[in-house]
Amino acid sequence: MSRWATYDRVQVDRFVAMAVAAGVLALGLHGCGSGENDARPAAPGPAAAALPPEELIPALRREFEGSYPALAPPSVGVKTWKIVARPTEVQVFDDRMLQVWSYNGQVPGPVLRVRFGETVRVELVNGLPQPTTIHWHGVRVPNAMDGVPNVTQPPVLPGESFVYEFVPKDAGTFWFHPHVRSSEQVERGLYGALIVEDPQPKPYSQDVLWILDDWRLTPDGSAIDPNFNTRQDLLHDGRMGNVIAVNGRTDEELTVKAGERIRLRILNSANARVFIPDFSRLDAEIIAVDGKYAAAPFVSRRLEVSPGNRVDFDITFSPEDAGRVIPIYDRFQRKPNRLATIRVLDEVVETPRFDSPAEAHVPEWKAAESLEPTLAYTLDTRPGGKYGIEWTMNGMTYSAHERPNTLYLNEWAKIRFTNESDRLHPMHMHGNFFRLLTRNGRRIPERFWRDTVLTRPKETIEVALVPIDEGPWLLHCHILEHAAAGMMTIVDVKPREPGS
Repeated sequence: MSRWATYDRVQVDRFVAMAVAAGVLALGLHGCGSGENDARPAAPGPAAAALPPEELIPALRREFEGSYPALAPPSVGVKTWKIVARPTEVQVFDDRMLQVWSYNGQVPGPVLRVRFGETVRVELVNGLPQPTTIHWHGVRVPNAMDGVPNVTQPPVLPGESFVYEFVPKDAGTFWFHPHVRSSEQVERGLYGALIVEDPQPKPYSQDVLWILDDWRLTPDGSAIDPNFNTRQDLLHDGRMGNVIAVNGRTDEELTVKAGERIRLRILNSANARVFIPDFSRLDAEIIAVDGKYAAAPFVSRRLEVSPGNRVDFDITFSPEDAGRVIPIYDRFQRKPNRLATIRVLDEVVETPRFDSPAEAHVPEWKAAESLEPTLAYTLDTRPGGKYGIEWTMNGMTYSAHERPNTLYLNEWAKIRFTNESDRLHPMHMHGNFFRLLTRNGRRIPERFWRDTVLTRPKETIEVALVPIDEGPWLLHCHILEHAAAGMMTIVDVKPREPGS
């Protein structure tokens, strides 16, 4: 039996509720700026369109050069943490006490901050009644540090420990969470943030993190609903909570001074909920998506932030904002949900003046839509399996994928996702960034990278990438209940054999 099938047997058959949490991003941009809905049907440039595939593909690979580094920088020091995963009681929401599973006794878990070039060293101690791991979502780590049980490491059994050590290759906003029974362990409170600061951070007035989540509580609100991976959740878009929280609070408030310029990092740690945070009343530009800077700052009035996604905003408060109290709403559903409040003090300070950090190289990859996909996946559902519902990729659940698909190291590739179902699927790939090319055949000239992309019902999308990190990487839906029911596979990134 292959180790890919072994992973599924260990995590699904041995345990009642296996699920996978990683990555994220399922992001849709609407409105002005450089969002995908600003795209118009566009013909490729004549020179690119005229190239045959054997010449076009190397040209696309050359255009990738300078996007992000293949190697981690030399270590300039080590930051060490001990993280204990265990059941505990914490004060959350409106100061109620709740039994949760936590990292170091807090929910959300600790925020780990390092400077670019510093080594991250984390000892995970498992005080849970279940095996667990830590997956470093969006971080390009050595494959052995990726936290996928029985693929990149053994599961960490109760009472055991495991040391993760790596130098992040990219500065940005990332997070960490279990990759064993994730639909339960993440929902119970096991997640935290990893912030990798730039070598020379811009002088923002404040650097703020908002972790968005929702919780499904029992009817009396006294406990987390213990029913995971229900048929209702699996038939729909996963487990939706009845309490929405920011940083574990239902009354999160950010206090700023008029004139301040802040960096606001948003992270969606929910199992399934998509958020549309409304910043339309503010001078807010998006500077980074999924931990990577955009080619230029841009504005979007409606932004879908799907599970696992991170989005960084550059927000300036003018003197005219003095004394304002600004509610921030989630507008994904018809009825808006209040997320947080920004309170602008009467005091006016001088606004920091500096160029935006969003100036990354993001290839245009014109004419790439004319090429056939390197890999293609059909996403669908059917009755059956442990939970009564199975979610499939190419007609197979995870356990049926006896061998991984292959992408070749340092070669340009295109992946097509065809969603035959009526549900959302934020598709996340470990160890790689990619660029959205098309939706239903329409070219999308996005100027940023992703590690997760939202595939909408009955939609076909294409993404492109140059894999520069070797190893077997998980590819899966980041609605954790869909992943638990089988919507996962492995993509093996390896060098091409000479002559092949």
